[in-house]
Amino acid sequence: MSSQNGARGQQQNNHLLVTGTVLFYLVAALAMVMANKWVLQTTSAPLFFLFTQLTIAVVLFLASHAAKLVQVPLFIDAQLIKGLVPMVTLNVIGLSFSNYTLKYVDASFYQVARGLLLPFTVVTSYVFLHARPSLRILISCSMVTLGFFVGIFLDATPIALLGIAFGVASSVITAVHSVVIKKSLDVVKGSAMHLSWYTNLLSAVLLIPVIVLVGEVPAITRLFSGKDDIVPAPGELSELHTFIWGSLITGVIGFLMSLASLLSIKVTSPITHMVSSAVRGVAASLLGMWLFGDVISTGRASSIAIILGGSVWYTWVKHIESQAPKSGDREGNKYERVPLEDVEAGKVNMSQKPE
Repeated sequence: MSSQNGARGQQQNNHLLVTGTVLFYLVAALAMVMANKWVLQTTSAPLFFLFTQLTIAVVLFLASHAAKLVQVPLFIDAQLIKGLVPMVTLNVIGLSFSNYTLKYVDASFYQVARGLLLPFTVVTSYVFLHARPSLRILISCSMVTLGFFVGIFLDATPIALLGIAFGVASSVITAVHSVVIKKSLDVVKGSAMHLSWYTNLLSAVLLIPVIVLVGEVPAITRLFSGKDDIVPAPGELSELHTFIWGSLITGVIGFLMSLASLLSIKVTSPITHMVSSAVRGVAASLLGMWLFGDVISTGRASSIAIILGGSVWYTWVKHIESQAPKSGDREGNKYERVPLEDVEAGKVNMSQKPE
């Protein structure tokens, strides 16, 4: 009897752990997108904003290491940098494109602009890892692609083509990154925590010359000199105060998401993860309407619904296929498919990428 009670109590604790993890990711991801949009709609230095977020995450890693909450390596050598260069480069490009996407499109349209992430992930898995998708996987990807084009062509509200271009480009980079991250884990002996630490640190360093090359230095100077291009209305924060608060909020949340990523991998299944992603997508649209006055047309709502439907079906199909015996295994040919949660783990490891 006591063993049954113990097992029941452990099961309840596991349910609470799963619920807590999913709710944390749901709230944290929504806060990241909204806080990013809040800052990006006022600042003229989106890459410097990204640099600030990464720097805050690095400082929090060091503080946690000093407090013995986590252990991160404090050494860097040429061999390590060489092994992580591809991933760090893709990380900086992907994060930059994501920030530019959110800067030029509505918060409610961000998911549509990056709607091709799933199809691109399946394609890159096939090209680089020879992961052969099933017919049902291809159909689900076709649904997602249809949803993307519905949002592009049937949305009654004006859409910035530059934002869509950045969204598509960031989706491609993220999809390729899902392949590269597997090799990068080998460089740090399989430690996702160490990979997250090095990614934040090296990405922040790499961003410094990029910020100079794209010409954000004058915007940064104006930001700290108090000469705002946008004069705040009475009761509103200035551009500098918005920048500071937004950086702190997203920097801290991104760091916490980096730490929680290890827990999420252990306690959540792909199904719960994708269902929470679907809820997040709907909630982001509603918050975009409430906070930023976004207009959700019938075309945009249909696009979001189709993309979410295709994504949820994809995850369900992957779950079913993972339970069934693989014909490739019986024939001696094993195909390793990259799951979508690997892509999500890659965003989290980057700490600041808005979902």
